[in-house]
Formats: sequence, C-alpha cells, structure tokens
Amino acid sequence: MYLPLSRYSKIIKAFKPERIYTKMTIKKLSKQLFGTNGVRGIVGKEITPLLALRIGEALGTMRPGCIAVGMDTRTSGPALANAVKAGLMATGCDVVDCGILPIPALQYIVKGHYAGGAMITASHNPPQYNGIKIIEADGTEMGDEETIKLEGLLDKSTNLETQSWDRVGKEMPGAHLVDTYVQSITSHFKGLPGKGMTVVVDPGSGAACRTTPAILQALGCRVLTINAIMDGTFPGRLPEPSAEGLQGLAALVVASKAAFGIAHDGDADRAVFIDETGTFVEENHEFALIAQHICKTAKGTIVTPVSTSQMVEMVAEKEGCRVQYTPVGSIYVARTMRELIDAGQPVIFGGEGNGGLIFPAQQFCRDGGMTAATMVALLAETGSTVSGLIRKLPARHMIKEKIATPKGSYLIDKLAEQYKHESLDKTDGLKIKRDNEWALIRASGTEPLVRIMVDSPDAASGRAFYQEIKKTVDKLLETSA
Repeated sequence: MYLPLSRYSKIIKAFKPERIYTKMTIKKLSKQLFGTNGVRGIVGKEITPLLALRIGEALGTMRPGCIAVGMDTRTSGPALANAVKAGLMATGCDVVDCGILPIPALQYIVKGHYAGGAMITASHNPPQYNGIKIIEADGTEMGDEETIKLEGLLDKSTNLETQSWDRVGKEMPGAHLVDTYVQSITSHFKGLPGKGMTVVVDPGSGAACRTTPAILQALGCRVLTINAIMDGTFPGRLPEPSAEGLQGLAALVVASKAAFGIAHDGDADRAVFIDETGTFVEENHEFALIAQHICKTAKGTIVTPVSTSQMVEMVAEKEGCRVQYTPVGSIYVARTMRELIDAGQPVIFGGEGNGGLIFPAQQFCRDGGMTAATMVALLAETGSTVSGLIRKLPARHMIKEKIATPKGSYLIDKLAEQYKHESLDKTDGLKIKRDNEWALIRASGTEPLVRIMVDSPDAASGRAFYQEIKKTVDKLLETSA
C-alpha cells in the first residue's frame, strides 16, 4: 500500500544540504532505429507488422519469460500488437494482453511482475503514426545500451531462434489489470480530497479514457468529459494536447465553473491543464507548481532535463531542495533518479517541462494519471485556484519553436563555434547560458526537426534572444544548402 502524499517525506531519506553530490554519468548513446521514446513512424512506411514481428522476436530473445503488451487507441494498434505478440510467442515467451491502456498503467503492471513489456503507441504524434516502446522488468523504458543490443538483433542477417510447436508461448487476457493502476494512484490520497470539486477531463479519444475519469471520481470529484470515447482517428482533436486543440475543453471548464480541466496525449504519460478561467497552463508552470507542493513536505533532489524552465530550480531552491539536470527524454530522467537513490541521495520528484511528471513514490515513469490526482490534492490542501497559484510563481517566459531540417548535428557544431566565448552546456544539444536566461538548440529524437527553446525572465528579452539564435540558424542553413 502506498502512502498519501501528505506523508511523502516519511519515505524519503533525510536531506543533507552539506552533502557533496556526484555528477551523474548518464549520456545519450547513438541509436539507429529507436529515438528518445521508442521507435516511431508512419504506418505502412517506417512502421509495419513485419518490423513489429521482428521487434517481438528480438525482445523475446533478450527477455525470455512473460511479457505484458498494451496499446493506445490508434487504428493500427491491433495489427502491430498482434505482430509483436506473435514474435514474442514464437520465441517461447508467454504474453499477457492488457489491451488499450495508458503507458504508465502498463509500466505499473510490468513492474516487479513480468520480464518486460511492449507498448504500441506514437504518443502525441498524428493518427497516421504509430510506434513501439519497450519496457524493462522494473517498469522503466529500456535504456540506450540495451536498446542498441535489441537493434542489433533486428538485422536481417541475424537468425533469431524460434521455438518448436510444443515450446511456443501462450497468450493470456490482462485487460482487467488496468484497475490495479487506478487503485495504486488513489491509495496515495486519504479521504476524498476532490469532494465538491468539478473537473473536466479531455483524454483526446486516447487511452486515458479508461483511467483518468475513474481516478478523479474515486477521489470524490464531479467529473465531466470531452473527447472521452476511444477512437483512433482522433476526431475531436489531435493527440498532442496543445492550447489551440483544447479550446473545447477550455469552454467546458468555464461553462461548468470547474476547478480545472486536464488533457492527455495519446498514451497518457503526459497531462496538461486548463485553469478555472479557461487559460492554458504552460507546462513548465505546471511542473513548478507541483514541484513546489512536493518540496513543502519533502526535501531532496528534483531531476529534470536541460530543457526545463529555470523556474523549477528557483522554486526548489526556495524550499531547500535542489535540481539535477539530464539529457532530454524521460528515460534519462528516470534512470538518473534511480542512480541517485542507489547512491544514497533523496530524490523526491522528477519530470519534463512538457507535462510528463514522475512521482518516485508511485513509479519511475511519466504518469498523467498521478499528475491529475496530485493537482486535485494540491487545490484541496491550499484552498486556492489554479490561476491564483500560478500568479505566485517566479516570472519566467518560455519560447518553444522548431525548424524542419535534418541538419541538427551540423547546426549544433557550428553554433558551438560561434558562441564559444559564452557559457555553454552540451548535456544535450547546445545550451547557451547568458545572465538569467538561456537558449537550447537540439535535434528532435523522434522527427527531422531542430527545436529552439529560450527561457527568460521577461517576454521582450526572451524574444530578442530567440531572434538572435534564429537569425544565426537561418544563415547557417542557407550557407550549407
């Protein structure tokens, strides 16, 4: 049984500010097929049942035993899931078919019970995309080193050993196991913190249709929904929960006088919020708000990528906590959290500035359902509104833009030369730190894009810094054509 968040600190080791913290050594390794979060692509082109079959065979070869398989709501999910299961069973693995469910639910189910897992999902990508994420026995996504080994097994010249007719694996139903995930989250919270609170949930026709409304109802909330019928064509909005795509959610929040609205991506490892006025809550504000809430009851380290706003570090330090930075990607955050804990350091929270938050008392992965429940508890405890709490956070302005180009490495190398006299961080891509602001330029791990992010104390300064970087990038691309 998990402890309620109000007693979170009792499961965290005493925080010692004078402790010398060792720099973590987790780095990104070069993968050929898998990106930051699994393998993804357009169905029928990059992603085919034949590839899924081969991945199933490779995973079964590496992780013999019983494997749990799940998927989001995409129309291509059943074909790819069946192909993965066929590959697994051909190598002798038993398979538990968990059906449609959020990836954090599958990770919770796998943790400590199965040899591994495979999730068929393309997360926030459009409906024509799909992909596969591999889960280890501890519930975390497979790390770079093991993923590279798996990629090696996918080579067509590699003969994967399949079993004879009397040694193939069997399939077992597991759709009911999602209930254990819902119950694990609600067990963190005493009583009914959501009693008298109206919340609007927008699962975006994705996997959270099965979980988030049930979680919030169990906490006592009155739950209204929009886009809550599972549909892999995503008729109401695209899987990416953007401010533009959530206008229907915002309107329903205002009309129903709800405390807040919450939306998920396709596999529900992320959660974003609409405040009571119908305003989209920028994800770094969300992160800082929940980090501040946790830091008030527990002291220790928050782990997050170099792409997260400095606002999180500011609220953490104010509450006597610290931040450890990692490369971009939830797997690097999760594994750094585990590494710090193994080294005897208290880790209380983690996540990314995209709505993907990690609660180590629950599990070491991004968890949209746990994020939704924590917001209910936060509002119940403070008696405040979401907008009221946001106004009290440190002033920061975040710019997020992207450029369609495959020349990410070239751009980063050239920018490093041009800005060599400034403070540079090469943890992931290139982070240029200047006074109280920074700019991050990095190649996407899932698409042929270069992302530019700027974090600044005010909009004018941030926009000027962004324009400077953008002008330099445009000139570099022009000269390289």
